[in-house]
Amino acid sequence: MSTARGPDTEAMPSDSEWSRESRLVAGARPQEAGQPLNTPIVPASNFLAGGEFGYARDHGTPSWVALERLMADLEGGHALSFGSGMAAVAAVFDQLSVGAHIVWPEDCYQGVAGIIAAGETNGRWTSHRVATADTEAWIHAAGTADLIWLESPSNPLLRIADLEAIGDADRSADSIMAVDNTLATPLNQRPLELGADISVTSATKYIGGHSDLLCGVTVTADRALHERISRSRLLNGATPGNLEAFLACRGARTLALRLGAGQHNAGVLAERLHTHGSVELVRYPGLVSHPQHELARRQLQGMGTIISFDVVGGAAAAERLLGHLRLIAHATSFGAVESTIERRASIPGQEHLPEGLLRLSVGIEKVDDLWGDLDAALSSI
Repeated sequence: MSTARGPDTEAMPSDSEWSRESRLVAGARPQEAGQPLNTPIVPASNFLAGGEFGYARDHGTPSWVALERLMADLEGGHALSFGSGMAAVAAVFDQLSVGAHIVWPEDCYQGVAGIIAAGETNGRWTSHRVATADTEAWIHAAGTADLIWLESPSNPLLRIADLEAIGDADRSADSIMAVDNTLATPLNQRPLELGADISVTSATKYIGGHSDLLCGVTVTADRALHERISRSRLLNGATPGNLEAFLACRGARTLALRLGAGQHNAGVLAERLHTHGSVELVRYPGLVSHPQHELARRQLQGMGTIISFDVVGGAAAAERLLGHLRLIAHATSFGAVESTIERRASIPGQEHLPEGLLRLSVGIEKVDDLWGDLDAALSSI
């Protein structure tokens, strides 16, 4: 059985002297005269023999490969696209042998927690959790880990892991260090340069950026590991749709603009929330009050668009606030053009979080309109 072809980083039509912002716009485009500026949707499962593509599940399609080449260039490795972020995550865990040991953070995406819990119930692996910011504990645990799973910044507590220090820790030659880079995006953080073996991104979020697709991407530093993950994708049928891959690639073209606008807005809102009488605590790496602000400044090129804050009055007050918002949408997920907010402790599996914690994904609306909506809703509680 053949494996998916995967992009060849060296063959990508990009210029290394260009900024990543420019490569987002120009990268992975057709180069032949008369071709469209962007690879179009190719709704095909099968291709005539003798060319670059064959059966789509085995060899991919032009729509997938354009996205993979773009992400490989941004992250500096070998990229594979998947039908969702969780499909990409599952492919990483699929690399573990029976009896493997996983080290993972206390603040972590609930889907990852579900995969780990299911594997432990089935006797496939063991695990233990480490506080995201406890660098010494991560370094100590690295020596016995088959998989070091990191999420930085974390969701929704926005804790920062010292990826470079953990990446430099002594560990076995066949262990894997994987980083969920969804919140940071490849523009704010490049995990492979900090010692990770795999960077995982839910392209559903910032890469697509318009709340209209499901897609995931892995980028690996090592070609052999890339081929193993590729085989997992093939055997599990975890391939992306052609429309979704096209939309993710199109969305990525404006990532720098969207992320820049959202980060500007988030910085303004975080400062204003920090001094509001109805807010108990604001978590945002860009605030000097964030306990890992200095690490965030060293490790990240931008502070992101996510703010989490606790309102005075707990769950009841938070729910009242949600009911009074007009511009900011009460919805799950994050990383899109529109601002969204939700009370995370109301989500199954997130009950351990503070009851009054609200996760705000800041979009590209005018910041004064966003603040007017928030301030009025805060006044209502």
